[in-house]
Amino acid sequence: MTTDWRGAWTAALDELEMDVATIEAMLADEHRHAETPPADIWKPPTELGALPLELKPRADEILTRQLAAAEEIARRLTANRQQTAMTARIETGEAVKRPVYLDCAM
Repeated sequence: MTTDWRGAWTAALDELEMDVATIEAMLADEHRHAETPPADIWKPPTELGALPLELKPRADEILTRQLAAAEEIARRLTANRQQTAMTARIETGEAVKRPVYLDCAM
């Protein structure tokens, strides 16, 4: 039973680590389409019980990578919003669109 329990946790961490690696690869590739989400979003397994003590360093390392990826995503979202606000203020050189005539009959 201990082998099954340890194996289940190892498999869960393998899956989680692959998910983090996918996000890290997306962040590293500037040309990847952001509209394409990862195909398999990681879902935590149920009924695994406590994490085996020898797997804690690996779980901590994965958590550190997840937090770094989340910070990078937040930083990029903020930069994107700032860039969008900045480009909204840029004049395009087009004439301001104004009504051609005013209908006073109303």
